[in-house]
Amino acid sequence: MKLISIIPITTEKAYGTMLKNTYAFKVPMSASKQLIAENVENQFNVAVTGVTTLVQKGKSIRFSRGRRARPGETTRTDFKKAYVTLKDGDKIKVFDEEQIDAAQPDETKETPKEKENVTRVKAETKKASLLTRRRTGSRGDK
Repeated sequence: MKLISIIPITTEKAYGTMLKNTYAFKVPMSASKQLIAENVENQFNVAVTGVTTLVQKGKSIRFSRGRRARPGETTRTDFKKAYVTLKDGDKIKVFDEEQIDAAQPDETKETPKEKENVTRVKAETKKASLLTRRRTGSRGDK
């Protein structure tokens, strides 16, 4: 078995496919589906039931060569994505989010009254700084 680098893709779409027990990876262009399945099974100790691959074409990028020079255009490199479906019950911990227990109260949440106080203090601070600028005629530059 040939070892290849498998990089998890962490986007909103990739998190959405997790609900269907499918995980997204960025893999080398030369990797086959069988090689991807073997490497995922060995690296994460899971059973792979299916692999779907696609080649993402690189976007064209415009750039400038200077103030008077004509702009140029280049393309980013192409890369391959692999969507790996796992056996029911298997999960990859790289993608797992921390579960927050609903029974425990969250100490970081502010009450509506505390939020109101914070916004009031911010507004008063802003108003005071504007009044100071008007009296002194200064706008902050010396």
